[in-house]
Amino acid sequence: MRWLSAAALMLAPVAAQAQSLACSVPDRIPVPRLEQPRRGDPVRKPPITGYLLSMSWSPQHCAGVRNPRDARDGFQCSGKQGRFGWVLHGLWPETNTPGYPQWCRPAKIVPQPVLKKHLCMTPSAQLLQHEWAKHGTCMSPHPAAYFRAAEILFRTVRFPDMKRLAAKPQTAGSVRRAFAGINPGWKESMIAVGTDRDGWLDEVRLCLGPRMRPQACKSFQKGVADRRSVRIRPMPGG
Repeated sequence: MRWLSAAALMLAPVAAQAQSLACSVPDRIPVPRLEQPRRGDPVRKPPITGYLLSMSWSPQHCAGVRNPRDARDGFQCSGKQGRFGWVLHGLWPETNTPGYPQWCRPAKIVPQPVLKKHLCMTPSAQLLQHEWAKHGTCMSPHPAAYFRAAEILFRTVRFPDMKRLAAKPQTAGSVRRAFAGINPGWKESMIAVGTDRDGWLDEVRLCLGPRMRPQACKSFQKGVADRRSVRIRPMPGG
């Protein structure tokens, strides 16, 4: 699988400094439900021309959940089994238009060993199942290979000091600069910033080319404009 080899090469020039997490994986993980496309969300299989590595700011996600201790969000948000900052939302195949590949193959349940291996990276078994069904099936027939590529890429990312960023007003442009300044080979044009409706930072996405090297984001990938004000929720107790 050439894309997996390309992902592995990402480790060579940059020491892996992905954010360390306090995370204790349980012996048994609840089996996620099958994920299928909803009505109006079609199967699409255009040629893959690039990728997005989408990373979520966990404190913002957990601030918006109804019950941080329920089965859906308990592992990520309860604080009992982990304390999370930046986590991986997903690795998404892209094309030259907004109609990205999705739901390319019927997806079986991700095996327990694969879920356990990657739960500290993406702290929701159901989200791992969703990412595999919607995006991963367009890249590989094997969930282990898909999540291995995602892990390799995520491990290369260096994260800025979020406590410092959260302490004063930011813009989307300043968040881009913070990430570009600490990640060799990244430019601000390669980084997309996402916020919720109230302007809180919730995602940062790295635009990747067909060989999984950082490249400038296309117009429909850029996210929030540079001048837009961005608020950053600090880590609880941080």
